[in-house]
Amino acid sequence: MLTDASSDPGPGNGIRVYILVSALVFLIALSYVGWVFWSRAHDTQVIEQRLAAQRRAQDAQTVESMGGNRFDILAFYANPPEISRGDNADLCYSVSNAKSVTLEPQSSPVWPSYEHCVSVSPHKTTTYMLTATDAAGHAKSASVTVEVQ
Repeated sequence: MLTDASSDPGPGNGIRVYILVSALVFLIALSYVGWVFWSRAHDTQVIEQRLAAQRRAQDAQTVESMGGNRFDILAFYANPPEISRGDNADLCYSVSNAKSVTLEPQSSPVWPSYEHCVSVSPHKTTTYMLTATDAAGHAKSASVTVEVQ
């Protein structure tokens, strides 16, 4: 009796089917794991780009709140504005884009700063004048009075 070799379920055919099915399952699992890694990396990249844009916006807002590129005296005040004779008050100032700063009457050295305070102890009510000058020679002034009681 002649048998057809293609219909012979011999021992080699079972192992071939097992290897083929195993390889197919392995490729599906590998594809899924690859997709998970790619999608997580992509999501992380999107989040990092959003955070970078938020940081840039915050940085721009901070620069603008510090005077941006304009020349200005942002603040000049006395703390406290009224003192008793012999007490101290702080003169605090904030300037943007200034090349030099002077304080009259001079009690302590001053320089361009976003936030700087000097201690004063006037014997009588005194008005202090802060003058800031930019690189082009433009000047701006502000004054504050410390009341002595």
